[in-house]
Amino acid sequence: MKAQLKEAFQVIEPELWETANYLYAHPELGDQEFESSKRLINILKKHGFQMETGIADRPTAFKATFSSEKPGPTIGYLAEYDALPGIGHGCGHNLIGTMSAGAGVLLSKFLQDIGGSVVVLGTPAEETNGAKVPMSEQGIFDDIDVAMILHPNGNSYQSGKSLAMDAIQFAYTGKSAHAAAAPEKGINALDSVIQLFNGINALRQHIPSSVRIHGVISEGGKAANVVPDYAEAQFYVRAEERKVLDEVVKKVVAIAEGAGQMTGAKLAISNYELSYDNMITNRTLSDAFTANLQQVSELPILPAREATGSIDMGNVSHVVPAIHPYIGLNDSGLVAHTKEFADKTISKEGHEALISGALALAGTGFDVLTNKDLLEKIKAEFAKKVSVVTA
Repeated sequence: MKAQLKEAFQVIEPELWETANYLYAHPELGDQEFESSKRLINILKKHGFQMETGIADRPTAFKATFSSEKPGPTIGYLAEYDALPGIGHGCGHNLIGTMSAGAGVLLSKFLQDIGGSVVVLGTPAEETNGAKVPMSEQGIFDDIDVAMILHPNGNSYQSGKSLAMDAIQFAYTGKSAHAAAAPEKGINALDSVIQLFNGINALRQHIPSSVRIHGVISEGGKAANVVPDYAEAQFYVRAEERKVLDEVVKKVVAIAEGAGQMTGAKLAISNYELSYDNMITNRTLSDAFTANLQQVSELPILPAREATGSIDMGNVSHVVPAIHPYIGLNDSGLVAHTKEFADKTISKEGHEALISGALALAGTGFDVLTNKDLLEKIKAEFAKKVSVVTA
């Protein structure tokens, strides 16, 4: 049957490659991917998927469903299609979206024989305010048995970990005054921000080495001869697990409050982006995907990378068995979030990755649908890992 997947892919390959190239040439930022999502929606509608658009209160999000007349599990493929400002698809989301749509279409061609359903979810704004977060909170994954997404990279890697992350803004309000003539009448909000940075730097030696705290002063005053009455800093705080992150954030907030008390400035704390949970890879599902990718790609598949960044797929992995592997573009020196990376997605290597990726995703979905023991092992692993996280 998997040989027939390759035959079926040849029919849709030109359409997918054309779409990947179009997305590259017409990049759209997060939550503004109107044409990008439309292109993927049109492919799925053409192949008989039932569409829901604007889900999770995100205009460019969608849910495409294809169900057979036979009962069975539901396979979920996640599509991203947002670009980076000034760079375009320097993270390869033009390939991610088309690989997931292609895998969904491929698998749908065999559902009448094997049973089950396939869902392709359009998930906007991964780079900034990832839609997978509200999707996870609103129960959109409740009827999905496994969730998969495949990300381009210089090399192929097995699915691994990601860091939990909170994006926190600290805004201080003080009182302006002439900095030379009457500084004693002012309350310097910028001094609070500076003390916040100093306090966080002192904290670093007392937190796990894997924790990352990095920030900027997004506003610090307008003129040197005016005591700044408003100053603002934005931080990303990251840790390997959500429980560790929550404890670190408590300490950072205490430092921020102390920095305000030191100057008399009032403090307002808010999240300027959605929070991401750490990725919990389902190893059983990951192994099944790796085996399928090895069947269709000659490139080596390396062990999972050390967690460094944060992804909204982490939130998904806390509610449903999930994987987030990487597919190589045969360039170990390739750096993400660059124009060179974007250009690589429409090269010969990008085309090969699109083919191999869609086939491997579809093949893994086929295995889950047809192998009851595999699905039971996936779900047992998920239940065990999630119980540890929530304990």
